[in-house]
Amino acid sequence: MMASLWAGSDVDLSILHQCRKADRRTRSLNAPSPIQQFGPCGRIMKNSAMVMTIQDPASQRLTWYKPPLTVLVIKKVRDASVHLPFVQLVQWLIEEKRMLVFVEAAVLDEPLLDQYNAFTTIKDKLMTFRDGKDDLTDKIDFIICLGGDGTLLYASHLFQQSVPPVMAFHLGSLGFLTPFQFDNFQEQVNNVLEGNAALTLRSRLRCIVMRKGDDEKKSTKQPTNLLVLNEVVVDRGPSPYLSNIDLFLDGKHITSVQGDGLIVSTPTGSTAYAVAAGASMIHPSVPAIMVTPICPHSLSFRPIVVPAGVELKISVSPDSRNTSWVSFDGRNRQELLHGDSLRVTTSIYPVPSICAQDQISDWFDSLAECLHWNVRKRQKHLDELTDLTHSSSNDTLDSLEHADLIEKDS
Repeated sequence: MMASLWAGSDVDLSILHQCRKADRRTRSLNAPSPIQQFGPCGRIMKNSAMVMTIQDPASQRLTWYKPPLTVLVIKKVRDASVHLPFVQLVQWLIEEKRMLVFVEAAVLDEPLLDQYNAFTTIKDKLMTFRDGKDDLTDKIDFIICLGGDGTLLYASHLFQQSVPPVMAFHLGSLGFLTPFQFDNFQEQVNNVLEGNAALTLRSRLRCIVMRKGDDEKKSTKQPTNLLVLNEVVVDRGPSPYLSNIDLFLDGKHITSVQGDGLIVSTPTGSTAYAVAAGASMIHPSVPAIMVTPICPHSLSFRPIVVPAGVELKISVSPDSRNTSWVSFDGRNRQELLHGDSLRVTTSIYPVPSICAQDQISDWFDSLAECLHWNVRKRQKHLDELTDLTHSSSNDTLDSLEHADLIEKDS
């Protein structure tokens, strides 16, 4: 009976074989490609124009098609504990690796650095730049950060298009985005310069502020157009009233936010302000955008995760009692007036963050060490003898009466 059913069926046995093969676990960080046929008749309509090839994040490794010659060193400002590592690194890069080293001009103005003799000998060999005045595009091959997460955010801020590979050493407070320890920096930097490193491509958000009437007036003034690595935050600013913000997704009105504000974050930013506001933590290799309300005046407004390819539009509701304020990775804070809007979508320019181990190990190590994720005292194992001796569940009335009789006889 079963054989006749199979014989008369149009089901292709090769599809069944593909299904079984697809169910096997691979080392890929991408989800398995879904089967295109559903039941005997249904299948996905093919559209060659929409076919995309996405490289598996687990296979993303750094390679240099020519040796890097210029390196930008970003150090944590006004932190004396970073001075010695900074001097050691810069001296080694110049004298041993023969690299051209760029630093921010303000670094040379720090008086405490002059107490190091090694720094005075290499000071004149350093190239300098000033944020907002000098364009580093196509001038930097490699970036090294010394400090905390703020140094990586600053690197993202400096490069508003393509970002050179970033190697971040943990010399700051939290260090969630800085996986490297400085102890054996020479060996670690050499490994990276030889191309022996995994990469995490940390997606960024393209944020554009559109002012009321810009389209009609055809203003020559360029709108605010920024890339953020962590999040863009819209809040009520100094106003005592609730924010009243309209949220649109691909042109469709989704909801209105009544509360202190709204956080739109990348997966990298999900462990920053968003997690403090009650959001989930998302691995940076997951293509997504997280939308998190700040203190919403609603018991049912939970954070949501939307596909990375959508465009979000955020605007002050027409009947809002107040305006809103927006900031980009904590910078460029400005007011959103009635009629203004903020457009947010995923940028094509990620931050290529170099891994100390790999994408999975680095992230979970950061969760454990920086946020103490799921840290608690271990439950003690059951001691059978102790359990039988002290458990009240075994102290039945009969056993207690029996014990009393024995005690009286003795």
